[in-house]
Amino acid sequence: MKENMRPESLMMSYGYKPELSEGSIKCPIFQTSTFVFKNAQEGKAFFEVAYGKREQLPNEELGLIYSRINNPDLEILENRLCLWDKAEDCAIFESGMSAITTVLLEFLKPGDLILYSHPVYGGTDHFIHHFLPSLGIHTLGFQAGQSEEEIMALVNDSGHAENLKLVYVESPANPTNTIIDIEACRRVADAFSANHEVVVAVDNTYMGPLWQHPLSLGADLVMYSATKYIGGHSDLIAGAVLGSKALITRVKTLRTFLGNMAGPWTGWLLMRSLETLKLRMEQQQRNAIEVANYLKNHPKVAKVNYLGLLEEGSPEYALYKRHFTGSGAMISFYIKGGEEEAFRFLDHLELIKLAVSLGGTESLAQHPKTMTHAGVSEEHLADLNISDALIRLSIGVEHHEDLINDVAQSLEKV
Repeated sequence: MKENMRPESLMMSYGYKPELSEGSIKCPIFQTSTFVFKNAQEGKAFFEVAYGKREQLPNEELGLIYSRINNPDLEILENRLCLWDKAEDCAIFESGMSAITTVLLEFLKPGDLILYSHPVYGGTDHFIHHFLPSLGIHTLGFQAGQSEEEIMALVNDSGHAENLKLVYVESPANPTNTIIDIEACRRVADAFSANHEVVVAVDNTYMGPLWQHPLSLGADLVMYSATKYIGGHSDLIAGAVLGSKALITRVKTLRTFLGNMAGPWTGWLLMRSLETLKLRMEQQQRNAIEVANYLKNHPKVAKVNYLGLLEEGSPEYALYKRHFTGSGAMISFYIKGGEEEAFRFLDHLELIKLAVSLGGTESLAQHPKTMTHAGVSEEHLADLNISDALIRLSIGVEHHEDLINDVAQSLEKV
């Protein structure tokens, strides 16, 4: 029967057996570093599989070894998170950036080429532009709106086409809500995979597990800052990577040696959050639609970036209808003026808090150019339309009329 249930119905119980935990209806926090083996032969068997010395036998049940390798809170959480994206396996990390960087380090080696969309989150941008080149890894960016043929020409002209190993996509992009055609990226990757695998990895943080499912669009891996919608309460830091069993096994192996897995408390908190994920995200989207519609008609607002406002009949709208099941809860807009006007607006907000991050129950506002993307060069910022006038809003679960009133009174001060 459970096979036919929707993910939101399984978030309370999937993967957990109360009889193994004194009948506790909720999974306890397994605050332990190590686990006891029944005998030496069992310990040997567990380690043989964990270190890849042999494959797991049919019907062989593997137990727990050490919380850097596996922990009940993380394993149950990973199983539940797989349901949303219909993934084979999942790896949970101590932060979104640790999830992203572990993937990049696992699938890229010196001499390889990464093809990536931009803009991307500022931390990701810095890692791609500054750290990867120090390892001898070549980087090549492309923008939304470029055709498959144009992107393939970029790769061919780079001089490293034969070494393309990873296509990295952030869609919608932070902070402009720019969307990328994941299916086209899959075709580009396949065009250069005659002699080796080219992995397509998508940062889906802006949409959470609800509004876009990159694996169904051809991606090999989907990544999240689980701090955001998955955690949803601004009280934890975590990351997640999902995909096939084979690819996630590689990611988990590197995670074991880097030691950047999340701890049991984080796993327990994320399981709590998954129970209300759909309810929270749907309310946040309803609010965002109202706020975006208010902003688009305001005389002090030059332009609003929100998926729900894409013009019907445009190529972007057609892509949006193919890829997404909702318009999300992230809005950015250009205020008329520049940094002075943007700061004046931000400084007069009362209900909406001035802070970075997104996806929490509370609404947040920030200035991307001087905050989350402060490490991006001025030239690159200009290319990405991240200007002094751009403001980003993460819409929470408050009443939409109160949010609109707060935005209205703050705009009056500009």
